[in-house]
Amino acid sequence: MRVGIIGAGLQGRRRAPVLAEFPNTELVVVSAATLESAKRLADRMRCEAAQGWEPVVERQDLDAVIVCTPPHLHARISIAAMRSGKHVLCEKPLTKMVEEAEELVRVARETGQTLKCGFNHRHHPGFQQIRKWFDAGRIGEPIFVRCRYGIGGRLGYEKEWRANPEIVGGGQLMEQGIHAVDLARWFLGGFSQVTAFVETRFWGVEPLEDNAFALYRTAGGAVASIHSSLTQWKNLFSFELYGRDGYVAVEGLGGGYGTERAIFGRRDFTAPFGEEVVEFRGEDRSWREEWKEFVAAVSERREPLGSGQDGLEALRLVYAAYEAARKRHTIDL
Repeated sequence: MRVGIIGAGLQGRRRAPVLAEFPNTELVVVSAATLESAKRLADRMRCEAAQGWEPVVERQDLDAVIVCTPPHLHARISIAAMRSGKHVLCEKPLTKMVEEAEELVRVARETGQTLKCGFNHRHHPGFQQIRKWFDAGRIGEPIFVRCRYGIGGRLGYEKEWRANPEIVGGGQLMEQGIHAVDLARWFLGGFSQVTAFVETRFWGVEPLEDNAFALYRTAGGAVASIHSSLTQWKNLFSFELYGRDGYVAVEGLGGGYGTERAIFGRRDFTAPFGEEVVEFRGEDRSWREEWKEFVAAVSERREPLGSGQDGLEALRLVYAAYEAARKRHTIDL
């Protein structure tokens, strides 16, 4: 698979080295808004550099592109890439607006190209482990999800493109919390109701939020509670899923979030409390596992884990939370 990366920022720098680990993947070109920026990453990866996204999309010697630009460019680039015969792995959020994401999914189906949304959290070993426990029925019917996901921002955050509503569709719930929304949906399925509060209490990013509190409820009554925060002064990631027979959890994501742990506990009203804990040390391997899944999906002509449709549904749920917060009442989905 011959690949082009569009965008040489943080996500481009994360994803590019992963490709070198796959003998059947070749990174051919990196592009960015400026040739200088593209060359910094391209020289490191010993590949070509280009300015702008059009030269990459128009090339006929590429099989796939990875879109690592800010969200307002995702739709235009991804649609053009698929129409030119390329598979697409597009960073989250899939697009800035729901209507754009719907168009992306339509184009993927029309062209037969694989479209994957960058939901690398599904590929963290902790989540792969608790998914195995969950699928084996070890916690029984799910009752609720509780996820807390936060960072403390950084000096000058309010001046970054992530704080520009012309570029992004939302604040911290869209930027980071969308991972939690996707994970909750992955385990609980579709949601029928949402209520939410969004606040801007510290960072000067209005009308975007620096904290979001969202409650999603399934038709069967399972509830997902999500708090996504930009005022979590010590980084935190905690995902808990409780069922009738027990619970599973992922604590930490490595790095600044602490050692990643997968936890299983069983409901027992009489025995001493005990947990099965698996710790995952070392570097973050989710990016590698996500690329492995993308390549497999292309080869097997199937929808990938964390598909374009998954990206669309997560985007809908985030915007539904914003609508519920704005109207100050529960929204039926």
